[in-house]
Amino acid sequence: MADAPEHASLTPPPPHRPRDLTPEQLGFTRAEPVAWLSPVQLAGTGLRVALASIQGSYLDKRELQGSFPDEVDREVGPDGDCWIDFVADLGDGFEATYSIAYLLAQPQLTVGDHVLPRGRALVLGGDEVYPTPSTERYENRLIGPYRAALPSVPDGEETPRMYALPGNHDWYDGLTAFLRLFTGSRRTEIGGWHLPQNRSYFAVELPGDWWLLAVDDQASTYIDDPQLEYFQRVAAGFGPQTKVIIASSSPTWVQGADRPVVYESLDYFIRAVITPTGAAVRLMLSGDMHHYAHYSGPDRELITCGGGGAYLYPTHQLPETIEVPPAPLQSTSPRETYRLASRFPGKRMSQAYAAGIFGRLPMHNPSFIGMVGAVHTAILLAVGGVITSGFGTPLQKFALVPLVILVALVMAGAYAFAHLSDSLLGRHRRRVLGLLHGGAHLGLAALGTWAWWELPLHDWPWPWSLIATLVVYGVVSGLAATELVAAYLLLAARFGVNLNELFSAQGIVDSKSFLRLRLTADGTLTVYPIGVRRTARRWRAAPEGEPHSPWIEPVDRLHAHLIEEPIVLRP
Repeated sequence: MADAPEHASLTPPPPHRPRDLTPEQLGFTRAEPVAWLSPVQLAGTGLRVALASIQGSYLDKRELQGSFPDEVDREVGPDGDCWIDFVADLGDGFEATYSIAYLLAQPQLTVGDHVLPRGRALVLGGDEVYPTPSTERYENRLIGPYRAALPSVPDGEETPRMYALPGNHDWYDGLTAFLRLFTGSRRTEIGGWHLPQNRSYFAVELPGDWWLLAVDDQASTYIDDPQLEYFQRVAAGFGPQTKVIIASSSPTWVQGADRPVVYESLDYFIRAVITPTGAAVRLMLSGDMHHYAHYSGPDRELITCGGGGAYLYPTHQLPETIEVPPAPLQSTSPRETYRLASRFPGKRMSQAYAAGIFGRLPMHNPSFIGMVGAVHTAILLAVGGVITSGFGTPLQKFALVPLVILVALVMAGAYAFAHLSDSLLGRHRRRVLGLLHGGAHLGLAALGTWAWWELPLHDWPWPWSLIATLVVYGVVSGLAATELVAAYLLLAARFGVNLNELFSAQGIVDSKSFLRLRLTADGTLTVYPIGVRRTARRWRAAPEGEPHSPWIEPVDRLHAHLIEEPIVLRP
């Protein structure tokens, strides 16, 4: 297994500096955050996810990577120390993604009393693009913003490197676009960051007998044989003095409390690769859940840091303690209890964000209003057809057909919506809440129909009565039904149902986070968890800046702070 060469001056000549923020000048389009509850997005993402689930094993390209180069990289600074940055869940809307990219690209950050230099390596911890991967989406949501944040590095300065671990959103095309970007030969850099990796997983040697092992377990399913063989070759040189950081795409140590099987592949990796060498896993990192959460145990720290730009995920539902491996999982690994040491945003702020669903759902997903408004308008028209066709007549029986179909679709849709999660817990709650949600919409439709028939608008001559129904009733019922969905999401989340939808529907771009790690030659690792309470909203081009300075500057200052005191792991 060959070692990769040390850093060199790999950055190409800097491109022109944009004069304004148009796509023609920037070379990419500043993307809007994904509107997860828009009808087109729901249908498109649902179809792609279904296809990926059905054909996942056929699309898996990891077995083919066994023929790729198996280099092991080494990150050590001139003084024997090393700074590493970690960020995950980043390829969403421009404002949040670029706010974090801008901070990561700064030569140094002053956070409280700490002056933290930029990492010589940047690790992307998964979900580098949303909602599904494509060359264009990677360009607009990842490559463009990060190139604009760090176009190049000054002459004579070492080129930082960028490593990437795929998350479930990168996997939706079987890693095709991901591998082309991060392991292909056509692109060797993103702005000032060099791309050194050859596979979707990697190992990096660090100072003080530390190693970073980034594991690609295909969204917590399994680890392929070529990958296991690669890491076993890496671990052949480990010993009792070796300390290991494991990066994975999902915090299965938290998710395992609900679905124990998701931790199985990571547990097997530790037992099969690390434990036989006598090395110690001291730190585990992940994204996927879009917040910061730190669980501390007797000899290991577990950190979720998915605050790179995607919509915020709540923290107020996090358990105060977890067992790893989870109790129902059959494992020979020692089971330890971990306590929740810190979270960002805090519990009260997370609850306040949840309550904002009533305003953010319609604002962030305007087409959702049209979708539910169309359903309620169709029910009104179907009821009107039944009423005007004459009671007991054959025509009325025929008119009942579309009404029955619509009622069935509403109940089935609400029931399915409550079952978007594959959680093993709360199945009865999901059934009850789904049926209650569907019944609430039918009740709202009945109330709306009664109110509409009390108004004179339905008696207007054709086609004005139909136009009034579509324009007036469609809009009002759409807004009312959207607020009903908001109320359902807030209530259901209290029972652990549709918690993800409660926050994805809001598209909250604030409370972001990333990690800056320092490893010293004596084997001490210090983790600085950095939070950003509010991302920038206004930007300006910087055409007169230095070649290596950001193309785009925030109009309002971005403020970074320490989420908690630095986490120090000593040898």
